[in-house]
Amino acid sequence: MESGRRQVLKGITIYGAGFLLSGFVTGEEAAGKEEKKDKEKEEQEVTATEDLMREHGVLRRALLVYSETIPALGTKASPVVPEMLQRTARLFRAFGEDYHEKKLEEAYIFPALKKTGGPASGLTDILIEQHRRGREITDYILAVTQSEKLETKTIAPLKKVLESFVLMYRNHAAREDTVVFPAWKKTLGPRELDEMGDKFEEIEHQQFGGDGFDKAVREISSIERVLGFSDLAHFTAPPLPRR
Repeated sequence: MESGRRQVLKGITIYGAGFLLSGFVTGEEAAGKEEKKDKEKEEQEVTATEDLMREHGVLRRALLVYSETIPALGTKASPVVPEMLQRTARLFRAFGEDYHEKKLEEAYIFPALKKTGGPASGLTDILIEQHRRGREITDYILAVTQSEKLETKTIAPLKKVLESFVLMYRNHAAREDTVVFPAWKKTLGPRELDEMGDKFEEIEHQQFGGDGFDKAVREISSIERVLGFSDLAHFTAPPLPRR
């Protein structure tokens, strides 16, 4: 009987040890998985400055629509459909001007640079003035592209307006990407930068009811497909001339 009791106790001991070991391994695996998830999340997170720059990517693609449209304006071979300019201008207004410029740059970035001073702060007044001029241009584009066909008298002025806007905003975005955003990032600690990223995401969701960047990319991609230059290969430089 004593021998039988020892066997039972031995079995319980082995089972308990096995259970504890199993629990330890399972907990370790769970911790490993959790750590992996956190690492993946960290790698997938977009910082505030990266977010600003990728938004510029969408706006540059809108500028590309304008610049590709300019040579075709007024030609009979490939008449420009005003609807595509209208859609591009509406996208630039909603995503570029009302969100990116007003809600992020003018509300958070420019004021912070004004406080800290330095070379980048000297650009803020010019950038704000260019924002204003850009909104006037967008108003103009929206006004002259409402009908199914462009009026002859508006073609030459529209060309000049688009050319001036593309030139201005290319330089504008390039200075922000290379001077303004890096200077703003230096005013923030790692925690503050992370908080700003969360804040920008919150504003984006409030503005668009979801991921505004993804919606903007889908819209500009759709416009590019209609206009026939959605394929990146379309822009590959031709072979060099023989010397």
